[in-house]
Amino acid sequence: MVIVQSRPKRKASGGRYISLRGKRKFEHGNRPTNTKLGQTKSKFVRTRGGHVKFKLLEADTVNLFNPKSKKFSKATIKNVLENPANRHYVRRNILTKGTIIETDGGKAKITSRPGQEKVVNAVLV
Repeated sequence: MVIVQSRPKRKASGGRYISLRGKRKFEHGNRPTNTKLGQTKSKFVRTRGGHVKFKLLEADTVNLFNPKSKKFSKATIKNVLENPANRHYVRRNILTKGTIIETDGGKAKITSRPGQEKVVNAVLV
């Protein structure tokens, strides 16, 4: 089934909109990337106008920010501890924004959107 980001078939009152046309390619959406813990792997997706979006499929390193020293360092991701987006993502080791991860430098919270930005940035907690 196609993911479509078009107007709904029903109004807020419950009445129906009359369909003027079928689905269009520019209304299509994509499934979530669900970036996993593993050896770094990414892909690109062609978008409207020939532009390119990069998606991170798997990641094992993180750009770690230390608020005390105010410096960045590269660290290895060991484990996913907590994920506020979905509790089942912890078991599947899926990385999203807001996920608490265990790294070489300690516990960190992901501040970037790995599935859409092709990078994992985090701040020490």
